[in-house]
Amino acid sequence: MARQIAGIDHAIVGVRDLEAAHASYRRLGFNLTPRGRHVGWGTANYCVMFEGDYIELLGIADASQFTNNLDQFLAEREGLLALALRTTDAHATHDAWQAAGLAPAAVATLGRLLEPATELRFENVMLAPEAIQGAALFACAALTPELMRRPEWLDHPNGAQGIASATVAVEDPAAFYEPMAQVFGSICLTETDDTLAVHTGHGVLLFATPDDIDMLHPELDSLETGAAPMLVALSLTVPDLAATAAWLDHHDVAYRRDSGGTIGVPPTHTHGVMLEFVAAGRVRDQALG
Repeated sequence: MARQIAGIDHAIVGVRDLEAAHASYRRLGFNLTPRGRHVGWGTANYCVMFEGDYIELLGIADASQFTNNLDQFLAEREGLLALALRTTDAHATHDAWQAAGLAPAAVATLGRLLEPATELRFENVMLAPEAIQGAALFACAALTPELMRRPEWLDHPNGAQGIASATVAVEDPAAFYEPMAQVFGSICLTETDDTLAVHTGHGVLLFATPDDIDMLHPELDSLETGAAPMLVALSLTVPDLAATAAWLDHHDVAYRRDSGGTIGVPPTHTHGVMLEFVAAGRVRDQALG
């Protein structure tokens, strides 16, 4: 049964101060959407939109309303909260995941009011963490895609074009082979001794041990990773790394560059995310292969 998964749809970054996060990401060279507010929930967001995916900065606007456990997450840290997978048919994805033994929740609708008066609508398929070894993944279908992107939102001064990969710190990547095969299909998986790469159809999801992540992302040494899976890094493609570096230099953003030119911005500048800018066409799992 076809899962209808078409890759990474968006990465969610939980932040304690939404306006401060907006200012931080502007300084990094991103244009952001107007502020959005989830209908019936106590959460709000700004989004960094790309042509095929996006980053959602998610904060609490009214703690007295439903926050979908964002308050619990932020009590511990800021950073990558979850990864949404794009589905072209939420109900087909639900049925396929049900057949695969994942026991997904029923398809749920969600609205987001985008200032001043635009409502975006979505359908989500949530997976219980225990069904996928604690990984924070769900499927999302945009019901109003024509309202989500405007040309001026896609033009980022730092040159960012989209998500190349997301990295998850885990103690044993091999333990995620079977659950990820249920989510995506085994044909999408590449396993080495120390890593598991999931080729989602649009972006790579990389499971790696803390030791491998320390090697790839030295800026993360201040971020404690426990036994539970933890989304820690995003890699974004850019056409010109020198131009990206020039923007960061001009705005006094500290970063490092590796031998291949990849630019790494530490979590202190990104509200808990290890953010990388990579040359278009390069993906992180190749560096480990």
